[in-house]
Amino acid sequence: MGFADRYLHAVNSSDLRDDEHHHATDALCAAALADVTGAGLGSLLSRVKYADGTQHKLFESGSANLASLLRIWTERVIQKGRERKWLKENTAWDADSAQKLYRRIAERSLAHWLDGKCAACSGSGNTLDRRICVTCKGTGKAEITGAGGFELEKVKDMVSELEGLLQSHNARAAGMLRGASHTHRD
Repeated sequence: MGFADRYLHAVNSSDLRDDEHHHATDALCAAALADVTGAGLGSLLSRVKYADGTQHKLFESGSANLASLLRIWTERVIQKGRERKWLKENTAWDADSAQKLYRRIAERSLAHWLDGKCAACSGSGNTLDRRICVTCKGTGKAEITGAGGFELEKVKDMVSELEGLLQSHNARAAGMLRGASHTHRD
């Protein structure tokens, strides 16, 4: 079981005892520690992408986590856009235009990253008759829509960045989890 699966299991656990038989809290602790040593939003990315839509949590809504993630991600995209000098911000009009572009890039990249599956094949890459999906050419991924040229490239970059943040967080957390499992056995 990979780290993402263990984290999802821990988030959905109704038993968070920490003893010789129960270790759900290990994944939660590893996720928190990986956030401290990394970019700081990996567990929020995991929670929003994988855990907030779980079926048995009918009383909860993932909207608070999603709103927080969107706010943090938008701030990050604005910072990256400025650092990478995507646009000149010499005048008030330029600065306003840049802010609008950064926000669109943040919203589109996060939306695509959260649910970028091909609608025609539901992300499987195959049709019901087991042929390669023509729409996505077998990748299972949808095209990014609503953007073109420069903006599309920046959205793609930010989708890749989100995936990189999640993967590096999960790798750090998995390493910490392996260390914790050795401690439990000793």
